[in-house]
Amino acid sequence: MAISESPEILGSTATVISTSHSDSDLDLLSLRRRTTNATNGAGIRAPDNSGNGEAVDYQDRVESANFTSNVGEKANEIPTSSDIRFTYRPCVPAHRRIKESPLSSDAIFKQSHAGLFNLCVVVLVAVNSRLIIENLMKYGWLIRSGFWFSSRSLSDWPLFMCCLTLPIFPLAAFVVEKLVQQNYITEPVVVFLHVIISTTVVLYPVIVILRCDSAFLSGVALMLFACIVWLKLVSYAHTNNDMRALAKSPEKRGADHMHDVSFKSLVYFMVAPTLCYQPSYPRTPAVRKSWVVRQSIKLIIFTGLMGFIIEQYINPIVQNSQHPLKGNLLYAIERVLKLSVPNLYVWLCMFYCFFHLWLNILAELLRFGDREFYKDWWNAKTVEEYWRMWNMPVHKWMVRHIYFPCLRNGIPKGVAVIIAFLVSALFHELCIAVPCHIFKLWAFIGIMFQVPLVLITNYLQNKFRSSMGKKGVEVIYWLFDSENVRTLGGLL
Repeated sequence: MAISESPEILGSTATVISTSHSDSDLDLLSLRRRTTNATNGAGIRAPDNSGNGEAVDYQDRVESANFTSNVGEKANEIPTSSDIRFTYRPCVPAHRRIKESPLSSDAIFKQSHAGLFNLCVVVLVAVNSRLIIENLMKYGWLIRSGFWFSSRSLSDWPLFMCCLTLPIFPLAAFVVEKLVQQNYITEPVVVFLHVIISTTVVLYPVIVILRCDSAFLSGVALMLFACIVWLKLVSYAHTNNDMRALAKSPEKRGADHMHDVSFKSLVYFMVAPTLCYQPSYPRTPAVRKSWVVRQSIKLIIFTGLMGFIIEQYINPIVQNSQHPLKGNLLYAIERVLKLSVPNLYVWLCMFYCFFHLWLNILAELLRFGDREFYKDWWNAKTVEEYWRMWNMPVHKWMVRHIYFPCLRNGIPKGVAVIIAFLVSALFHELCIAVPCHIFKLWAFIGIMFQVPLVLITNYLQNKFRSSMGKKGVEVIYWLFDSENVRTLGGLL
């Protein structure tokens, strides 16, 4: 296309005209200036400063549209060929405004980086494809059928039987609530029985795992299931206790706090994807069967991807490595960094499989309405924000049954936060140390190490918020990301 035929060039270069032009030219420019506001409201929408990189050239587009519109209105008076006189004339200024380079410190966080993100995705795919090919050429296909099922799995039947007997404890908790509802037992007795039930539901699997030579994955699955049952039973007992207190209180708010122990509501709560008990939940109108099938296929694919990464990458690196604390320091750093990438991939696949796919599948089958199982933790600016967003079921349980009860009992906020992290650290240690039969408190120390990280990242956020902006603080957070620190610590 010839340069004179481009409407963008035609309009954008006629914004500044020398005063030596003819009267018809001046009349044309005057008409253009008088109709600027009208044209702006009709044809061009003002930019919303959303970061798409176009706000700087907004005035140019407005002037181009105005000039083009005015030329069209006076088409009968001025021939189209005369418009060439205003196109890139040497006397027209090429620089009319102060502008920043897109990558300057003042403008880099005010625009979209979608193109750079796409480039990073392409580079990531290319690099990992090369690593996969290199790994297959070096080690061959390492995945065996024993990864999914082996003869040793048959020896885990005591763990399976223990898992099947765990529903006895929610039934016992229901019986206790029914007895107190009928005034057969007092409140102190109710508290004592619930403590016995909830403590037994954790100690029973621990004893079974320690007495059996079970596989690691089987032990982890049983301990996770036992911890979930414990959290649900605590919520069930605490919520019913609070509902009884409100029902007896003179400040109760009508039927909202009517205490009714229902076995049906308990059964739904025990299988629902939540840790916080309430008599009823928001429900969806129907089950989308085709959606469940699609999500189930994704779950199978990403579970297989996790197994592939573990067997094909992580295990060979670990088996061919020395102990990181007994060899050369540079060698240890190289091993840790080499393991950090596949460990990160496994963790991301685990998060996607469990928190997005599995919990949403379970919620769809049960028509469970509240599906905020996680928030955008990848945009967290501090470690504190990360812990509030990455695991919403546990976060809601902590806030409801530990944090605010501590505050209501006069415990300072900082101490309440430490208590919440202490409970989390204990259960992380149980889920790792018991299946491994190794009690060295690595998981416990890794979680409690998050407390000083919370203080550090909060300080850095307050210090650099004004100078670096939101995205700059997010970069600082990722340097101190709890999962990164915990993964590297676990490798050691």
